[in-house]
Amino acid sequence: MAKEKIEVPKLTGKIEIPRIKPGAALVCEHHKAKEQMLTELGYPSALVENWQEKAIAKMRELLNKYKSLKLYLDVCVRCGACTDKCQFFLGTADPKNTPVGRQELLRKIYRRYFTPAGKLLGGLAGAEDFTEEMLKEWYAYFHQCSQCRRCSLACPYGIDTAEISMAAREIMHSIGLGTKYTDEIILKVFNVGNNLGMQPKAIKSSLDFCVDEMKEAYEEKGITNIDVKIPMDVEGADILLVVPSADFFASPHIESLLGYAKVFHQAGISWTLSSYASEAGNFGMFTGSYDGMKKVASRIGQAVRDLKVKRLVIGECGHAYRIAYNFWNTLTGPFDTLDPKYPVPQHICEFTYDMIKRGAIRLDKSANDEFVVTYHDSCNVARATRMGDMPGGQFEIPRAIIKACCNKFVDMPQETIRENTFCCGGGAGLLTDEMLEIRIKGAMPRMQALKQVVDSHGVNFYVLICAICKAQFTKIFPMYGFPMDMVGGVHQLVSRAIIL
Repeated sequence: MAKEKIEVPKLTGKIEIPRIKPGAALVCEHHKAKEQMLTELGYPSALVENWQEKAIAKMRELLNKYKSLKLYLDVCVRCGACTDKCQFFLGTADPKNTPVGRQELLRKIYRRYFTPAGKLLGGLAGAEDFTEEMLKEWYAYFHQCSQCRRCSLACPYGIDTAEISMAAREIMHSIGLGTKYTDEIILKVFNVGNNLGMQPKAIKSSLDFCVDEMKEAYEEKGITNIDVKIPMDVEGADILLVVPSADFFASPHIESLLGYAKVFHQAGISWTLSSYASEAGNFGMFTGSYDGMKKVASRIGQAVRDLKVKRLVIGECGHAYRIAYNFWNTLTGPFDTLDPKYPVPQHICEFTYDMIKRGAIRLDKSANDEFVVTYHDSCNVARATRMGDMPGGQFEIPRAIIKACCNKFVDMPQETIRENTFCCGGGAGLLTDEMLEIRIKGAMPRMQALKQVVDSHGVNFYVLICAICKAQFTKIFPMYGFPMDMVGGVHQLVSRAIIL
């Protein structure tokens, strides 16, 4: 049976609040995790018979464990300040894809089973029984949240919808209801070490190919004295670089990996990748499972200790840097074996920016003169981390690197960048084909902002520092009429501009 054609929103350069279409996104849902996946992850193999009872018990556990969750469920006054901040509502017009609409799905159950008013008055107090129909809505809408937290900036109480979505997903997993895409990836990390399931020999082969390609490219220019290496499993190296596994083989990801290698080479600093800790990403966060996050992250801490490195640096991956910045110290730390000057994980942009400031690397801006560049602030970096020793460093440092690499740079509209940036539409487990319609529509606000600078300034290169964003946009751009090769990483520009 032929798939129904997805209607791609028209680009006007304007982001407009849509007329609501109740239930418009309910039909878009993930493929469910298979029995074997759930069992291997320690969950029930299918929806348990007494799932309501189990779900309420799990909710009680989370409410006792996370005071913030209970606070977020109690304090919302449904003022509506968040409603137009979610790209998935703007794209689908479904009111249950507004942050408050999505929160209410859990809040109604919370009121029914955990508040006196809900127990006594039921619907009059905004409470509902946890029915199969409600569970279906949970599965659809809580997995349509990319946990980007844009809505939290607008909330006068600072309610974090991402935390509510994570709790709902953890509850569903506990009763045997998970998504195939995310669970499959987590198992690959548990069993192999990275999201793609690449074995060490395959990674090494890909890296060797990259080295050969770089060497041949320089030789074609008559340069024979440059030998950039991409080392792996080197004990005693100064730096352990942990990257998203997409950097090992897929374009445009791999172009940034070449940029990292050239920066380390020119700076004269020893570094290494790890075949054991071959994944910076951590999909455990997308399921809401702290134990899952901890098991994925444990490989990083083990590699730091085994390889006896002095510094830990993270490649271009949005949620990976969020987890490294916020959680690694408790998930897999403390990193007390690192150099005291660099006691916490750093972003690769921090390292490169420092090398530029010190004059350790030189850049030729004219190498990127064919490009008019704009920059996408990846949501996890923008709203959950910081770079360098200055407030807002996560915004300024990547832009400073870009401006050092090219002569023509322009920002997208201010209300769509920095802390107000829109999510790419593919994060938190959405980067799978059955969710393509949601991904297309969730990307619409960013595409409208991009169209403005394409039309006004001739932007033809769109750079970012997130593996999921790169994968999402290379898929989505052609559907909106933009070329796929318009998407690239910050260190792709560095790779082209660096003088070796």
